[in-house]
Formats: sequence, C-alpha cells, structure tokens
Amino acid sequence: MSRPIYVLGLSAYYHDSAAALLRDGEIVAAAQEERFSRKKGDADFPHRAVRACLAEAGISADALDCVAFYDKPILKFGRILETALASAPRGLRSYLMSMPLWLKRKLWVPRQIVDALPGDYELLFTEHHQAHAASAFYPSPFEEAAVLTVDGAGEWATTTVGRGRGRELRLLEELRFPHSLGLLYSAFTYHCGFKVNSGEYKLMGLAPYGEPRFAEAILDELVELKDDGSFRLNLEYFDYVAGLRMTSARFAERFGGPPRAPESRITRREMDLAASIQQVTETLLFRLVDHAVEVAGSTDLCLAGGVALNCVANGKIVQRTKAERVWIQPAAGDAGGALGAAYAAWHLRYGRPRTPSPSDAMKGALLGPSFDERAIRGFLDERGAPFRARADAELFDEIAARLDEGKVVGWFQGRMEFGPRALGDRSILGDPRRADTQRVMNLKIKHRESFRPFAPAVLEEHVAEVFEHRGPSPYMLLTAEVRPSRRVPAPPSTGDDRGDDLLARVNVVRSDLPAITHVDHSARLQTVDAARNPRFHALLAAFHRRTGCPVLVNTSFNVRGEPIVCTPAEAYACFMRTEMDVLVLGNLVLTKDEQPPFAEEGDWRTRFTLD
Repeated sequence: MSRPIYVLGLSAYYHDSAAALLRDGEIVAAAQEERFSRKKGDADFPHRAVRACLAEAGISADALDCVAFYDKPILKFGRILETALASAPRGLRSYLMSMPLWLKRKLWVPRQIVDALPGDYELLFTEHHQAHAASAFYPSPFEEAAVLTVDGAGEWATTTVGRGRGRELRLLEELRFPHSLGLLYSAFTYHCGFKVNSGEYKLMGLAPYGEPRFAEAILDELVELKDDGSFRLNLEYFDYVAGLRMTSARFAERFGGPPRAPESRITRREMDLAASIQQVTETLLFRLVDHAVEVAGSTDLCLAGGVALNCVANGKIVQRTKAERVWIQPAAGDAGGALGAAYAAWHLRYGRPRTPSPSDAMKGALLGPSFDERAIRGFLDERGAPFRARADAELFDEIAARLDEGKVVGWFQGRMEFGPRALGDRSILGDPRRADTQRVMNLKIKHRESFRPFAPAVLEEHVAEVFEHRGPSPYMLLTAEVRPSRRVPAPPSTGDDRGDDLLARVNVVRSDLPAITHVDHSARLQTVDAARNPRFHALLAAFHRRTGCPVLVNTSFNVRGEPIVCTPAEAYACFMRTEMDVLVLGNLVLTKDEQPPFAEEGDWRTRFTLD
C-alpha cells in the first residue's frame, strides 16, 4: 500500500494569511493565522496555522510532497513597479513606502517557505485568481461549472471567468488592475469611514437603511459598464493607484464632502452611499455572472474572491441571472487562496482525478483545531472555574431552556470554522424572538455598532417555514427574506424613516423574529443539517421542540476587532469580559454568576484594533 500524498497550500503577506492541507486530495485541515496570533486579518507567514494543519494530520514537514503558494510575488511586484512608473511622480511616495516590506519579505517567499518548512518537497506558485478559481470549483458539488472570481486585485487580474470540467480548470477571460469591482466597493467602504479589507460587510449591512440616490451618478461618471459585465473605472475619482488613499478630492466633491471620520456619527449621506454602491455592485456582478455562464456553457456557477462574500448580491443571483445553481467557497477571500493553491497543485500539476461530493467537499468548513474534554477540563481546573458536566441528552435540552429564558450562550464545540463565519462550533447564540436580543448582543456582548444585523441559524428541514428560500445555505453566504406571514405591520411613520437616526430604525420590530430581521426584511441565512454539524443541529432541534421556533441567532464567538476564538482559554476570556450568561465548552456548562472574579492585566479593549 502506497503512502498518502500531502499537499500544503499557503497564503500570506496581503491579508488573512492561512494554511490548508490535502491528503490524497481530501481536505485534512485549514485555518487562518489570525485565529492563533490573535491579530485580526493577520497577513504574516502562517507559521501557527501550518503547525495546526500538520498536527491534525499527525505529520511533520518532511512528510510533505508539495507546498503551493497562492500567488506569484514576482508578477505582483512587476505590477506595482509598472504602476509606480506610469503614475510618476505622484506614485513615487506610495512605491517607496511599500518597498521595505517587499525587500524584506515579499520578494523572498520561496526562501521563507523553505526556512519554515525544511523537507524534500516540490514548491509551486499558482496565480492569485487561479487559486481563487480552484478553491471555488474543486470542492464544489458540480462535475462542470462556470467559474467567476472577483476581488480587489491579484497579480494583475481583478476578475476572471473560467470553466471547470472534471479535473480540468481553465481561466478564459480576465479584467485587469486598476479596474476592479472589489476596489470600487472598498473605495466606498473607505469613504464611509470603515476599514478597507475589513469593513466592507458593514457597508453591506448599512445599505438597506439608505436610498440609492448616487447609483446613477456612479454608473454615469465612475464606471463605464459594458453588456458583458466588463468595465473601466474613471481613475480621476480614485487615489489607490498612485496615492495613499482610496478616493480622490474629486470623489469627495461629487459625493458630499470628505470621508467620514471612523467611529463618528453615521449620517444620511453614508446610508445612501452604501445603498448606491450595493446596487451598482449587484448590477455589475449580475452581468458578469450572465457572461460567465454563456462563456462556460454551464448554468452551474462557482464563485470566489472577496466580492463573493457579498451575501446580499449572492442571494439574488439565481433569481436575476442565468445561473441556476450556485456554490460559493465559504472562505472566499485570501484565506481560501491557500486551499485553492493546494487543489490546483493536486489536480492540475499532478493530474489527479476529481469525484465531486453530492453536497461539497468542505466538511461544513469545520476544518480547524478541536479540543477534547480532557483538555477543556484541564484548563478549567487550572483556572478554578466551576462547571457542570452534562450528557448529550441533558445538554441540548438544558441549553435550549436557557436560550428560551433569554440567556446569551457561548457555544464552543468540535473543530474551529475556516473562513469568516462562525457556523455553530465557535458561536454566540441567542433567542431570535426577543426584541432586545440584537441590542443586548451588539452593545453588551459584541461591543459593536448597533445597526449591524445578526444572522439566523435555522434547521434546514424547516427553512421554508420561515424564509423565502428552499434548499441548503450552510455557509451563511446569502440573504433571504423572512416570509410575509412572519412579518408584522410597519409602525406609523415618526418622520425619521429617512432621517439620520439609525438607532430609532434599528429597534423597530419587523417580524416575529425581530433579532434576525433586517430593515428590508432580509436575513443572512445559515441552514443547519445533521450531516454537517450534528451537535448544532441537535441544539436547534431541542430549541424547536421547546418553543416551536426552528431558529437561533448565531454570531461569531468574539468581540469587535478580535478574531473568532480558537481555544477554550480564549472562549472563557471572551465569556468573562462580556455580559454573556452561559458558556458551553463541549459538554461542560459554565454560568457567569458562579465564576470567580476574572482578573487580567490592562484593559482588554486595547488589545484589539477596531475593524
């Protein structure tokens, strides 16, 4: 019997670095470096993530057959150099500021990989969008499909259209930097006062509060859009090519003034800018999808790249485009590039066959480290933290009862999720029926902006009872509307419906599940089935039996600016720092009022940079 073949994929040095390990083409483990370093969006070489992946497989680096990196640094450096020369002298300052990092690390990726991972393996480099495309197609359930990747920028490509068939994957067309849908969206993120490469989902959440009154201007003045979805940006409105900002003085003049100061009051302008760029993004994306389907000759579609995390647009693709089935890589951003690089090496370099899984090959995205009861007990005993052990039969009913009482529960189970979403293993849970759940969880638990909506986790077999949606949505990557029968009549207008008072509008009850119903009656949907996550499914089923409600609020186990927790120690610290009521670590239950005082040096809020 031949020994297994191991392929390790890596992404690093831009944002959200990660590692992913395949054994004979099957995913063994995948994790982001931020979960170990505790630095949100950590872009450093993923030393800790690599160790976690190797530990899961029970191997050392000398067992690796191939290490694949998710882009080609020399090509990317060439783009930066060429752009700087083309925009000289304005581009000189930006170029000089980037040089130390390039000269110290980014140009020497092969040496850094070899230094970090001694062994006799083949070292490969994919192109950035090839890695995105591979992460989208190879784990998908489709034998053949159109493949669309959309992000800020790779080496030169910002958008690619491709076709996957069996083990073959070909990129057929591309758009090139600086014309980028991802950078267009990020420019508005920046101008609305949110952090680029982090706050785009805030802009998406803010959009339903506004009116798209700038959309026509964006399409008339900023974007030259063609029927096939290709486009060119009017670079007079942007500063990311030659400068140190995303938007220019002309952008500020056209859209009502300078960028909003971070953490300052959100005004009607920001709401309307968010609504406008969301509408424009959907317009561009739908045309790109239709073109990809036509070029590839398939109505099955696979998506990846940072723009594929726009769940509002994703939720409309099947209704508004020629695509009939869509599968989106749950780690669609740069972290997923590590997995795509590994898949590209396995199928394209080594020519290994591919047999699609009926659902997908991502194993519910539960691909990170896990901790057994012995490890959890050891930590709690050392901490002196009281707990009660519960058998499964008791655990699910007890926690369902606590949720029914309005308690907020930290739920820590099994393997950590890969990608930006907590999917029921590193989650904070609440009762969606309570009008105050969103306020309590945003302000007292997550310490984040009040307008940001929470996602529902729903039993897959009951999804159509609550939402205008059928079928699976296991990775929280699309929105669906709450069914009209669950909505409540709109209250009489107070005159502020189109004003600046966000808080007054956030707290309006819009359905019998107010904690997960956004201002436009949408919700970012996660369906839960027993095959992908049996324990989370069992808890939802217990809550359903007790209350008749098949839905829980599910948000990531962290506070604002903190990566999702990885270890029991991090979960306990988050539990004690916030007003969470109950913590469940595996089968061990902790209640807040029984815990000893939690002392730590300094103010924990200063440890996390606000996103």
